[in-house]
Amino acid sequence: MTERQVFSPLSLVATGLVCGRGGMALTHELAFAVAPGRCLLLRGANGSGKTTLLLTLSGIVAPLDGFFALEGGEAEAGPALHYCGHRNAIKPRLTVAENLGFWAAVNGTTGLSVADALAEVGLGRLGDLDAGYLSAGQSRRLALARLLVSLRPLWLLDEPAAALDSEGHDLVTRLLDRHLDMGGIAVAATHDPITLPDPSRMETLVLGARNSGAPP
Repeated sequence: MTERQVFSPLSLVATGLVCGRGGMALTHELAFAVAPGRCLLLRGANGSGKTTLLLTLSGIVAPLDGFFALEGGEAEAGPALHYCGHRNAIKPRLTVAENLGFWAAVNGTTGLSVADALAEVGLGRLGDLDAGYLSAGQSRRLALARLLVSLRPLWLLDEPAAALDSEGHDLVTRLLDRHLDMGGIAVAATHDPITLPDPSRMETLVLGARNSGAPP
């Protein structure tokens, strides 16, 4: 491992993967490999299967056909992924800090402290505020803070910059870039632009087109 690398080297590999719901396929056979320190960006129109692919990779929805797996390193040792959906999963009657503390307790306190994670996403002064008073953008920042309190190598992100302003977009880029520095991998579905300092770290998979696939 390098000085900055935290995670054991893992790759996300899929072959002939068909995703859908209710028996109806939304994607054609997909083949891709996401190496450590790289991000796969999912593009496509609404209904092309971006969210369904993320749900499949998270284990929430079963694939209709094909195969995917985390390979290499210590893939079998403990929870390996975070799924950050388009819903923020926030309890409005709990404070901002209590919400994040709950998720840290559920997912494991292996990353930043609650206070440090809130400061990192720009909510450091709002820890005692009931989460129900947060704006849409602040709620999204709180959801992203869950990625920081519990370290996991694979991030599955559904519209991570939704409801965020330009500073929030910069935050998503910074968090993602740091995660890749640590040897993590990410799959992100978004209509918003994500531009990493090193563009070579990112590949694009366009869904909704026959024979979609990530570039080699």
